[in-house]
Amino acid sequence: MTVLTADKLTKRFGGLVAIDALSFELQAGEVLGLIGPNGAGKTTVFNCLSGFLRPDEGNIELNHQPITLLKPHQICQLGMVRTFQIVKPFQSISVLDNVMIGALSKEKSAVRAEKISLEIISFLGLSGQADDKARGLPLPLRKRLELARALATQPKILLLDEVMAGLNPTEVDELITLLKAVNAKGTAIVLIEHVMRGVMALSQRVIVINHGVKIAEGLPEAVVKDKEVIEAYLGKEFLSAQG
Repeated sequence: MTVLTADKLTKRFGGLVAIDALSFELQAGEVLGLIGPNGAGKTTVFNCLSGFLRPDEGNIELNHQPITLLKPHQICQLGMVRTFQIVKPFQSISVLDNVMIGALSKEKSAVRAEKISLEIISFLGLSGQADDKARGLPLPLRKRLELARALATQPKILLLDEVMAGLNPTEVDELITLLKAVNAKGTAIVLIEHVMRGVMALSQRVIVINHGVKIAEGLPEAVVKDKEVIEAYLGKEFLSAQG
């Protein structure tokens, strides 16, 4: 079942076409990788999908409901939420309070919101930091906090913008395991990521864009062997490293 549709999505900034008639669908429970070189338009796609930018042309539907003109909080209420490439928690409040802000977007009861938040904090391995102020967290834990705050909104679709950036291989592997568990609970994921190990481990399907144009789409194993993808993004060294 299709849960998200982008139809001929186009966004311009002056003379620059950041997204050029991009179309794709996301299926229920799917993990879709969105990859491409820096400046390809990936984050602009997320900004349009999540309501932070309004596309100049094209339409977006969430569960077959038009959302192109909706604001971010309205889209969140409908079940789609995003993380940001540069994590910005509320620095002066605790990890628990940060996550509760997400939970209270859906829950009217503070007691219920706290219960949900504590469960998510435990699931993401942050229980030991629940009462710590967010400003003191190292990057890997700030990344988990960003994910926790998003999950607290109880999304059906999670848009993850470079959630693995800056992590070491062990931390990447731990996050892959967590995201597989999130997906196993039924949450669909769209993943912008440069850490190809994460893309290959998580994605059931991959879309590659360059200069805002889709240049490839398909199974991860096929896409990474596409000549245009190799030339535009991966490079021959990637294929050599894959053996």
